[in-house]
Amino acid sequence: MTRSTAAQLGGQNVCAFLDMLAHSEIGAPLLAVSDDGYNVCVGSTPAHPILFSDYGTHPNILNRACNSTAAGRYQLLHRYFISYQASLHLPDFGPESQDAIAVQQIRECGALPNIIHGNFAVAVRQCSGIWASLPGSKYGQHVNSISDLQAAYCAAGGVLA
Repeated sequence: MTRSTAAQLGGQNVCAFLDMLAHSEIGAPLLAVSDDGYNVCVGSTPAHPILFSDYGTHPNILNRACNSTAAGRYQLLHRYFISYQASLHLPDFGPESQDAIAVQQIRECGALPNIIHGNFAVAVRQCSGIWASLPGSKYGQHVNSISDLQAAYCAAGGVLA
């Protein structure tokens, strides 16, 4: 569950969409053994979680097996954190900062109005260039089905149009 409130993020559908993204990127078992995904590094599994404990800044841990520095609930790369931290005036890589960055990324790909209005499948398609686990992603990684993601969205309180 997002640490930021619905009022801070733009409504309950936005919170539900972020929860769906965490479900998609991290998975329910790993969310359960971490700080709801906020402290997860790329390459983690529920049996072998790779977690960080300091939210002061992005951990910038390179996982050589994945060739990635992705970290946090929405698996943000370190290089992107630097610019988002400056542009959004974020104090750290804490949960609220991670939520704010994810909403900004959603805004940048034009999906925020669709999320607010419950146009779930359209919003997922618009965000697939950012999150590798979404249907339509071109990253060549595991992709979740739209039906599973929609179920996670609705379970998190999202409302469809």
